[in-house]
Amino acid sequence: MKSLQPDEVQSFCRFIFGSVDRLVECLEGLSEHELNWRPPAPNTNSLYAITMHVLGNTEENILGTLCGFPVERDRDSEFSASGASAAPARERWQDLRERITVALANLPPEALGRARAHPRRGALTGRDVLIVVARHAAEHWGEAQLTRSLLNARSVSPQGSR
Repeated sequence: MKSLQPDEVQSFCRFIFGSVDRLVECLEGLSEHELNWRPPAPNTNSLYAITMHVLGNTEENILGTLCGFPVERDRDSEFSASGASAAPARERWQDLRERITVALANLPPEALGRARAHPRRGALTGRDVLIVVARHAAEHWGEAQLTRSLLNARSVSPQGSR
């Protein structure tokens, strides 16, 4: 019987990579101030911080938890991250995307069904880890869309002109 794992992993990657690609793309063309701007509400994050958090989460979960590679992550610092341009986030994602692609191509077929210890969620199967990453990236893509809309709206007058 043919394993469905490659198609299943490709399906997860399509959604994960799509969300993270769009998240990184939303940084393009922004000034340093715009990258680091936070909406005027408690506990909000800048577009740059959201992106760095998603990259950290994706790396930790896929490469660390699922594939077993050593990953050092300072989750708290992701929320205070700032950048002068989109380049560092774009370059980190390009590197991470390549490493994930290689790691998942070498994942044994039984890995998706096997339980492993997640650093904050307890025992999860490999499939669950990919669901967590896909959901997390999509949630933060939505947060980034709203943040970008609020960023754009702050320079629009009540009559709609800039």
